[in-house]
Formats: sequence, structure tokens, C-alpha cells
Amino acid sequence: MMRDSVFNCCVSPPHPVGGVDDHHQHGTRAQAPLPNDRRFLIFFDFDETLVDECSDDSMVTVAPGGVLPDWLKDTYRPGCYTEYMQRVLAYFAEQGITPAAIRGTVEKLPPCPGIPALMRFLLSHPSRDFEVICVSDANTVFIETWLQHLGFRPLFLRIFTNPAHFDGNGQLQLRPFHSHDCLRCPKNMCKAVVVRQYVAQRIHERGGQPYQKILYVGDGANDFCPSLTLSPSDIAFPRRDFPMHKLIQEMEEAKPGEFKPNVVPWRSGEDVINTLRKMLEGGPK
Repeated sequence: MMRDSVFNCCVSPPHPVGGVDDHHQHGTRAQAPLPNDRRFLIFFDFDETLVDECSDDSMVTVAPGGVLPDWLKDTYRPGCYTEYMQRVLAYFAEQGITPAAIRGTVEKLPPCPGIPALMRFLLSHPSRDFEVICVSDANTVFIETWLQHLGFRPLFLRIFTNPAHFDGNGQLQLRPFHSHDCLRCPKNMCKAVVVRQYVAQRIHERGGQPYQKILYVGDGANDFCPSLTLSPSDIAFPRRDFPMHKLIQEMEEAKPGEFKPNVVPWRSGEDVINTLRKMLEGGPK
């Protein structure tokens, strides 16, 4: 049984006021109601989808000498990456690595090819077209910092990710997003649970009005799970030749017709833009 609804977990307001860390108390809902006239709902992963590397892995560059000690690396256990990162961040604080150094590293993360163009495309469209959500196994500080730095934060109406904040000692404290029963996903986050609950809640808030299409843009194995929640009228955008794409291909080979949504692999955000343009030109389905 789920311990929490995603709406009792860490969700970020559309336009944060003050610092990155002001709105991440677990279980708070200090946010404006979402608009109910959007035609299309689009979910984005963060690591290796918006940014072209894993944000957690990029933190190694701020460690003394640019490497983590072997004793720390040896504490990693499969499926427990968030707990491992908590130990890494505690080590950084002990080494005197400042919040500014961590934020500065995040700001330098390169976007994936064509992602800035895709973000600008979405920002330039009438507000009633797209409801844009981020669902990621990174954390609030990394995602908020990067989106704010590039000017894309206003696009995202909600961010679902692991809560994080800098404590009084300058240590980045990280907590798991939720608990769940999915055997396919890391124990701190099942994105399928997030997507299912969010869509159900939003359709209820929209008076039962479904979205014309739901779109999911991702790359990793943990993006395959939420793509299974999509319908035949929806679109999955797996990054070409990354784990999400390979898992979809394996499923289509093993169980033809079992994977429901349309599949549009992408190498660049421009590939997504091209599909969105065709979709908008086609009008209501």
C-alpha cells in the first residue's frame, strides 16, 4: 500500500518566490491551483533528458581532487542510490564544500541537444496548449537551480522529485520522494505511480475532461515504467538507444502490441518539436 499520495510528497510551485529551498517541506501544498484548460500534458525526466548527464554523477567534480574515496564508493548498493547520495553529500559538507559550489556545478550542466530550443518552443506557445511537468529521481535543489539558471523554470507547473534543502551547516539534505510497491523501480520513486496519480487527480480537477494527449519524454529504465501507463492516443518519447528505448523495443519484440502509446525516439529536442508541430497542426483528435 502506498504510504503517500504524490500530492503529499514534494511538489514545487510554478513560480517560486525567494530561494530555491523555501518550498520543499514534505507534505505542503502552498501553491496556486493549476489551470484546467490545457490540451496536452507533457512529462519530462531531468537527468540525461533535460541535462546531458547525470546530475548526481556530476557532483564528483566538486570533491577534493575530483574523485570520491574508495571507501565511500564501496557503500553503494543497487536500488539504493538516494541513500548513497546522502552519504556523498555528508562527505562534501565535511570537506567544506559550500552550497555555492554545488549550485555552481549544477548550473554548468550542459543541456541535451536541442533541449533549449524545445523549451523555447513550449514557452512560445499559447498557455492553453501544454501543461508541462517534471518527474525525476534527482532532487529539488538540482532541478530548480538548473531551470532557474537557464530561464526555463516558469514553464514547469509542477516538479515531482526527491526533496532536498541546505541545512544550517551548508549540507545538502536529501530525502526519498515516497515509498511504493513497484519491483521495477528504485525504492524511493516509481514514476508510474506519480504519473497515474497526477493524471487521475488532474482529470478530476478538470471536471472529468481528459487531455487530448499525454506525452512522456525520458531516457532511463525508470522512464519505461511510467510510459506503460500511457494509452494508444498518447506518445512516448524515449531518447534513442538509451535504456528506455531499448526496453520498449524488447517489449515490442517479446509481446507485439502490448506497448500501447505511439513511440517517437529522439536524439535532439528538435525531434520532439517536429512531432509537437504535427500534433498541433492536426488539431483535436
